[in-house]
Amino acid sequence: MSETNFYPLAASFYRNTDAQFWLLQVSGWFGLSLISFFSLTLWFDQQGELTYILHTLVQSALGIIVSWPLRLISRHVWDMRFWRRFSLLFSAIFVCSGVWAFLRLSTFMAMTGEQNLWPDFGGWLFGSIIIFVSWAAFYHGIKYYQLLQTEHSSLLTIAAANKEEQLKRAKAETIAHEAQLKMLRYQLNPHFLFNTLNAVSSLVQDQKVSRANGMIVQLSNFLRHSLYSDPVRRVTLQEELDAVHLYLNIEQERFRDRLELHFDIAEEAKKIKVPSLILQPLVENAIKYAVAPVEEGGKISIVAVRDNDYLILELSDTGPGITNWSGKEAPQLGVGLRNTIDRLHAFYGEEYEFKIENKSDRGTLVQMKIPLEKKEVTGPESGLVDG
Repeated sequence: MSETNFYPLAASFYRNTDAQFWLLQVSGWFGLSLISFFSLTLWFDQQGELTYILHTLVQSALGIIVSWPLRLISRHVWDMRFWRRFSLLFSAIFVCSGVWAFLRLSTFMAMTGEQNLWPDFGGWLFGSIIIFVSWAAFYHGIKYYQLLQTEHSSLLTIAAANKEEQLKRAKAETIAHEAQLKMLRYQLNPHFLFNTLNAVSSLVQDQKVSRANGMIVQLSNFLRHSLYSDPVRRVTLQEELDAVHLYLNIEQERFRDRLELHFDIAEEAKKIKVPSLILQPLVENAIKYAVAPVEEGGKISIVAVRDNDYLILELSDTGPGITNWSGKEAPQLGVGLRNTIDRLHAFYGEEYEFKIENKSDRGTLVQMKIPLEKKEVTGPESGLVDG
């Protein structure tokens, strides 16, 4: 039989409990014939007479017939309480054993010609009871095994269904999470664009066409970078700073000498991954409140260091600070700051820190403490990998 045909037949046989029962029934009872032949017929030196050998086969055939009702009785009492089931089943075993012992002894005397063996009926009955108890034990053992396999298969099916449902739910949550991140990121572009276009408009009104044209070019570069970057993907801090410079080039066209910049970025921090454009709204906020309204302008500083498994980013300015705020309650946040906090929460859950406060001398300090990616928290020193 080919391998292709074997497996479907084996699977069909495994599912067919009736076929399994009759295969075991026939195999078991005629296996008993072999045991009887080797333990009795050969022992009493009766192998020369065909009738003794045939009787071992006849008693097995009678055993198949007599034991078959035990299967129906076992099915009937299966759901009963233990002691009631045990009592009924043992009574059925005793009856079947008596019938089989009677038929065995009768056919033995008829086939071999031996007479007056009825006084030995008790011995035949005892052996029959042992055999039928064994039959019942095997039957129930197989039934319990099949039940266990069925329950195991059901549990595997349920587990597979649960896993599939969890995968679907996780996929849906991932899609929703990415949509949220994209929404928050794209929310920045109109906010920034309106401010920049207003600045360009002011330059045009002041007939500063060359500067306005330069700002438009810088705006084009920044928007190209913004639109082509993935809102969900993290970038290295160096890439993020390059994007900040694109924005600041626009603002320096606008403010010239009024805008002073200071960067203090640790080398080991430059390759750490951060959400794209996470600094831009903070810088824009500083420009709006710390540089634009002050006649002499102001200074913006960005500091980045690694602190064990965290990256600390600080942005400070020399503006008037957060007015009408005592420091005891959270200040009212604008679109840019609120957006930044929402994006940090979407990326890092509760594992980040965001703090905003007035500086002791003058200005505002914004500090972010964000966890490193797992692949970055490796190695004895920097533990960094190229993005």
